[in-house]
Amino acid sequence: MRKLSQLFTGLLILLLSFNAKAQSKIGADYFEGKWDVLVKGLPNGDAKLFVVLEKKDSTMTGAIQDSTGKQISKIDRVDLKDTTATIYFNAENYDVTFLLIKKDEDHITGSMMNMFEAEGTRVKIIKQ
Repeated sequence: MRKLSQLFTGLLILLLSFNAKAQSKIGADYFEGKWDVLVKGLPNGDAKLFVVLEKKDSTMTGAIQDSTGKQISKIDRVDLKDTTATIYFNAENYDVTFLLIKKDEDHITGSMMNMFEAEGTRVKIIKQ
């Protein structure tokens, strides 16, 4: 009876392991790509930006673009943690920090300069 119980326990563990999900992306693997971000409450009103991040060797680079895709600024530095990215850039002679926080696989929240709320969505490239 004990061996039968061990057999069923082993089969149950095996079945559960097949249903386990793969680990989600974190750090550079998660934040790499193009993000459509809405920054709310800026002095001139809400602003729609694109944050484009690329992995280069052991660092991340990229650019901030306006809603038409025109580059506003190159990114100076990106500090990554598992579920956050702090982006540093200069726009109109102001040093700007932009905190992005992973919400789920394709959505982020965060803030610009720790004052203005931001939310964004990953821009998915459709391959044809």
